[in-house]
Amino acid sequence: MEEDQRSSTSSQGLLPDGHLVLWTLCSVLLPVFITFWCSLQRSRRQLHLRDIFRKSKHGWRDTDLFSHPTYCCVCGQHILQGAFCDCCGLRVDEGCLKKADQRFPCKEIVFKSDCRAADDMPHHWIRGNVPLCSYCVVCRLQCGSQPKLCDYRCVWCQKTVHDECLKSNLRNEKCDFGEFRNLIIPPGYLASVNQMRKDKKTNYEAVFDVTKTPPVKALQLCTLLPYYSVRVLVCGGDGTVGWVLDAVDEMKIKGQEKYIPQVAVLPLGTGNDLSNTLGWGTGYAGEIPVAQVLRNVMEADGVKLDRWKVQVTNKGYYNLRKPKEFTMNNYFSIGPDALMALNFHAHREKAPSLFSSRILNKAVYLFYGTKDCLVQECKDLNKKIELELDGERVELPNLEGIIVLNIGYWGGGCRLWEGMGDETYPLARHDDGLLEVVGVYGSFHCAQIQVKLANPFRIGQAHTVRLILKCSMMPMQVDGEPWAQGPCTVTITHKTHALMLYFSGEQTDDDASSPSDQEDLKEAE
Repeated sequence: MEEDQRSSTSSQGLLPDGHLVLWTLCSVLLPVFITFWCSLQRSRRQLHLRDIFRKSKHGWRDTDLFSHPTYCCVCGQHILQGAFCDCCGLRVDEGCLKKADQRFPCKEIVFKSDCRAADDMPHHWIRGNVPLCSYCVVCRLQCGSQPKLCDYRCVWCQKTVHDECLKSNLRNEKCDFGEFRNLIIPPGYLASVNQMRKDKKTNYEAVFDVTKTPPVKALQLCTLLPYYSVRVLVCGGDGTVGWVLDAVDEMKIKGQEKYIPQVAVLPLGTGNDLSNTLGWGTGYAGEIPVAQVLRNVMEADGVKLDRWKVQVTNKGYYNLRKPKEFTMNNYFSIGPDALMALNFHAHREKAPSLFSSRILNKAVYLFYGTKDCLVQECKDLNKKIELELDGERVELPNLEGIIVLNIGYWGGGCRLWEGMGDETYPLARHDDGLLEVVGVYGSFHCAQIQVKLANPFRIGQAHTVRLILKCSMMPMQVDGEPWAQGPCTVTITHKTHALMLYFSGEQTDDDASSPSDQEDLKEAE
């Protein structure tokens, strides 16, 4: 009897333990299963959408959540997720994609009909999802105020109009391309060019994607437009700007100087020193509407930017190995700031997705700068190098770094050459054919300069800079592109000018160094 009670007691004790184990397994495995199932469904959905996008003439992009109330242009239902066309602005539910392709043509980049006159441009109306706070061009009352698919917007001139006003007034009106007509290439113009050119293989209907097509091919579109008329907005960091300017140099080599564009910058990088020098700010996070950005591009003034050739010749290989050549727009440096850039670059290559935030990138730079303050990997630089400015040898104090500047800003917004205090120094310019050369005593000194607690050691200005690294391996960088360099000779000479756009609408502390009188920008150097 006692044994039966003991066995029943033990089985009752095991039963709760079994339930506990079962619930623990469920609580662990169920979220894993749900996550796996959702990932599988998302992969299938993306494959399905990708197939539709590939066959479509629209520039579809899918999104998991629209940023404001959105209605499907096909069924009229309110949608939270779906797809939108980058080109014409259609917004549809995923289930209506195929119907949208059949029912709505995309924006016509080139007229397909040869009989249509070049200036015979009709409006391209898209119903619904008009911009907030937009007003009807007929009755001047607000559009899109009803919680449904209503009212129209022209994808060319951006005019908005009520349903009733469109039927009674604007159905047959011609489009004038609106406020930004000077930034739009009319479809009729490209159709005329296609008829006149012997080469019929060029497809101007394709939208250039610089992740797949190099900018030099995209810039060939400039050769179809009137002389000295093109303005290009580069959205990215200083490295992206340099990439486009290299493509512009290739246009010069081909004898296309008359078609060279003027370049504006929308700063999306980490440092954005070139953008800041040209008045476009230290960074863009969507705080300015796109329409205002385009207005700024139209209002900007043309200036010239010096571009420099940096030639690195390895010691002992003068006749065996070709010197490395770089093009410099911003600055060249050897020492602690190049070391920080090198460490940052190495880790970004290992995990690019972790370095998509401007704040996080600057935090990583701060970490490596703090580390170098303790280690001092670049100490006694003055014993390892020789420096010449315009052919004259310069004696150096006990430095850890040398920076050669072409523009006013350095290190994410610091006025390095002018500095602070009562000392008067000529303002650094980006179009005078001169380089400013300064020295720093270490990473801590760089940090003091950036928070305006110290000045750099100003070495001088020159048209040509020559630096000889006599021994050891040292970090170097050109415009944020770092590498480790052994004994060598670095020679920096003037290469060419780039035609840039300077925006003076929002003044910064760079006011004093704004460009002087307008020069003749039709001279391509």
